[in-house]
Order: sequence, then structure tokens, then C-alpha cells
Amino acid sequence: MHIEISSRHVTLGPETLAYIREKAEKIPKYFDRIMEIDVAIDHQKTEWEVEILVSAEHKHDFVAKEKAPSPQAAMDLCVHKVEQQIRRYKERVQNHKGEMSMGGTTPAHPDLPLPPDVESK
Repeated sequence: MHIEISSRHVTLGPETLAYIREKAEKIPKYFDRIMEIDVAIDHQKTEWEVEILVSAEHKHDFVAKEKAPSPQAAMDLCVHKVEQQIRRYKERVQNHKGEMSMGGTTPAHPDLPLPPDVESK
């Protein structure tokens, strides 16, 4: 897995870079098929903006963008968003068979009665 950290319009200190790398390295614990993580940090007047792009196998990309007063806070918010996206995706993939829904109002067998609310119409 490759982690790329880039900054726009600002130079980050080694402590901030270490914090961001540490947070980015924790993302793969939720999904083991992650190939690359790109983190872009931008400073605009009073806000810091962090954008995370996580690329996984089979063309699945997860993107999060957050603004906060500090780069660490923005990174925390972004990581939380990406983790939620990965969890939802993983649940969807693991439960790909799904459950059968009763969606329609007509019974599967013609000899079965219709529900009471349908019969009255």
C-alpha cells in the first residue's frame, strides 16, 4: 500500500506530517484491499482543508473532504468519513445475496389471498 501526502499553498512541519501519516496508515485495518491513499492538505485563510482519496482493488474509490481550524482536526474528520464509507461498502459486499423483499402486492401463488388493504380496492 502506498501513502502519498501533498500540501498546497503551505509547508507542513514534521510533527503534522507524522500525525497525518499515522492516521492514514490506520485506514487499511477496515478493508484489506486498499492499494493507495492520497492525502491533500490545503490552507486557506483561517481554515485547513484535507481531502483523502482511497483507491481499492476493482476500481473502488472512497473520497472524503473536510475543513477545520487545524490540519489534525480536518484529518480526523476525513478519516472518520472514509471509515464510514468503507464499512458501508464492506457490508454491502459481504451481504451481496441480500434478503428477499415482499415488494409487490400480488401473491406469488394465485391461490393465496391478497392482504386486507389490497382486497378492499
